[in-house]
Amino acid sequence: MEAILYICHGSRVPEACNQAISFIKKCMNGNLAPIQEYCFLELATPTIEEAFKACVQKGATTIKAIPVLLLTAAHAKEDIPHELKEVHNRYAHIKLQYGKPIGVHPKMVDILIERIHDQYEKIPKNSIVLLVGRGSSDPDVKRDLGEISSLLKQRIGIEKVVDCYLIAANPSFEEGLQIAEQSGCKNVFIIPYLLFTGILMNSMKKTIRVFSENKDQNYILCQYLGYHATIESILQERIVELTEENELCFP
Repeated sequence: MEAILYICHGSRVPEACNQAISFIKKCMNGNLAPIQEYCFLELATPTIEEAFKACVQKGATTIKAIPVLLLTAAHAKEDIPHELKEVHNRYAHIKLQYGKPIGVHPKMVDILIERIHDQYEKIPKNSIVLLVGRGSSDPDVKRDLGEISSLLKQRIGIEKVVDCYLIAANPSFEEGLQIAEQSGCKNVFIIPYLLFTGILMNSMKKTIRVFSENKDQNYILCQYLGYHATIESILQERIVELTEENELCFP
């Protein structure tokens, strides 16, 4: 019997975890797998081990693990596989498949454009967009977000779209704001490339408030991505891809 295991990041902020759980339950309603569980990599429960065991106890013979993560980074490539391998060693008779994170997908650009249009029906010509990722020392994060920035630039038809990062990568968010200031653009659209609310959003608001004092620019902080219906459809694609490719993470 097949099980789908949705693996979210986790947060110290209860609201963020509640948003994730609500979203995953919607994903479950759209999937016909007889067994479906959610879990968190860190900072929240159930853990990967607890949810994996729940799948087994419900009769799963195949578990398809899907990382509910925006970009390809150490969490997707190392941390989650390590946790899965640890628990799988105790259930070697279970077939385990591991899918891809959301990653670079054209539909993600649709959400970004929607977030801009939440603020302005039409993007003013004299504008720059800062696409702000969480950041990581893993170079794949910068590669992926840079590619998404390029796709956004093509779609909205403005020259200045800059990817920047809150931690562990350059340019930093503060450097991104400086780039925006030096650009001379009147309007600075700031899009947090984040799934959920939390500490990072609060930090961004504070940074913008301090930086924008006495500046002759219009700083527009857009809504974070959130658990958008489009992301639900992408996760369904990731599940289908895994089925078609029969991609085993652990033999």
